[in-house]
Amino acid sequence: MQEEGVMDKLSQPENSHIKRVIAVISGKGGVGKSSIAALLASELSRRKYQVGLLDADITGPSIPKLMGVRGRPVTLGSQIVPEQSASNIRVMSINLLLESEEDPIIWRGPLIAGAVKQFWTDVLWGDTDYLVVDLPPGTGDVPLTVMQSLPLDGAVIVTTPQDLSVLVVKKAVSMVKMLDVPILGLVENLAWAECPECGHRIEPFGPSHAEEIAQSMGIDVLGSFPLSPELSAMGDAGRIEYYRSEILAKMVDSILQKVPA
Repeated sequence: MQEEGVMDKLSQPENSHIKRVIAVISGKGGVGKSSIAALLASELSRRKYQVGLLDADITGPSIPKLMGVRGRPVTLGSQIVPEQSASNIRVMSINLLLESEEDPIIWRGPLIAGAVKQFWTDVLWGDTDYLVVDLPPGTGDVPLTVMQSLPLDGAVIVTTPQDLSVLVVKKAVSMVKMLDVPILGLVENLAWAECPECGHRIEPFGPSHAEEIAQSMGIDVLGSFPLSPELSAMGDAGRIEYYRSEILAKMVDSILQKVPA
């Protein structure tokens, strides 16, 4: 008998072959999780992999804005064809199906979770090496449903240096471990900034806790990203896929070692 609360993994979508599925998770909102998901997908695409980006943050979808993707996806038979970014990343988000991108999604948890499942089963992802899934923050219905029903190969955990983020990220790590999803590592975002006048490094949200969290939870640190005006401007302009950094490259190097295509 199946244990209570345990779901069967969804099968591969019709006419699609997805090799690897990576979830990007955070314990709380406002830590730049969607930006990290978009950067991960973009760096994988630069390395000539076929990449999909599934925006599972239904009530706070920001992936289309970051990726500069607009328009309504077409259907092919019973399947939705994802939109494509400038670098041919396949993108699916609830915002692409709304009359206006500013329309709110006022749905209860089961409806949201069902929509995320349909973005797996009813979207024509085709031959995809890596599908990056941007999960909503927290440890509620939707992250739980995705981790139980999608065949995840690993999860990237995103946090920031604040003490509050440290507290909630440990909850997220514990949830991922309880669901037997491999943790690929921890990303600390908004960790520092460089003064444009003198080049001095400052820590606007306090000292880093990445190594402390990683050691206490038995996981790796994938990198610490700065508070970057350039990255923020590129995201606002829908050009985040053109952002490059050594930190991002090293993060993806580490992920590829753990989940090769």
